[in-house]
Amino acid sequence: MEIGQPSPARVHPGGPAPLLLRTVREHRTGLGGTSVLTARGTVDTSNAGRFTEALAAHLADAGRAGEHALLDLTEVYLACPASDLLARAARDLARSGRALSVVQPRPHVRETLAAAGLPGLRVHASLDLALRALAARGPSPADPGGPGR
Repeated sequence: MEIGQPSPARVHPGGPAPLLLRTVREHRTGLGGTSVLTARGTVDTSNAGRFTEALAAHLADAGRAGEHALLDLTEVYLACPASDLLARAARDLARSGRALSVVQPRPHVRETLAAAGLPGLRVHASLDLALRALAARGPSPADPGGPGR
């Protein structure tokens, strides 16, 4: 352990929290369909593959449905490099002209993502701010007219 770093017991009492993933889809007037993948717990080397597979499936499903994709990291601790986990998804999104809104990553994750300069990722301080930014860009491709879907 390096000097000045909190002990592992203080960071994660009782060890790392299990990784839980949940997707919520909804339709918002003026915005269209949204799909939010919420991650909760610790992403480490033991489950990083599961996390990236879930994210890839989330992005594919949102793309097929014409929904705005969001990744909520509010309750997640990344114990492995964030840029490595999100790099492939970011490249694929950038090629297709789409973006992934990442909600409230912890400071170390936010700094890593900013330093990596990954195209296709937009970092937001809250889910509300992410939804406002999406609304400012317009409805999802599956909902070009807004209400009435």
